[in-house]
Amino acid sequence: MLVDLSGTAYSLGPGDERDFPQDEALRLIAAEFAIPVAEQKIERAIAVPIAERRGRRGKNVVSTYGDGSSN
Repeated sequence: MLVDLSGTAYSLGPGDERDFPQDEALRLIAAEFAIPVAEQKIERAIAVPIAERRGRRGKNVVSTYGDGSSN
C-alpha cells in the first residue's frame, strides 16, 4: 500500500501488503493507492559471529608470584 486504507476486515498503512481480488487490486493500482508485489518475501536467519573478546578487558598480566623465579 502507498496510502492508508481501511475496510470492515482490515486497516492498512503505507508499506503494508494484503491480497485483494484481481479486479479490486487493479482498481487500487490504477488509483495509485497501491503497487503490485512481484515476489513473495522469505524470512531467513543470519548467523552473526560472536565478537572476539581479546583486548576488551585490558592487558593480559601474568604474575611471577610463586613461579620459582627469584627477585
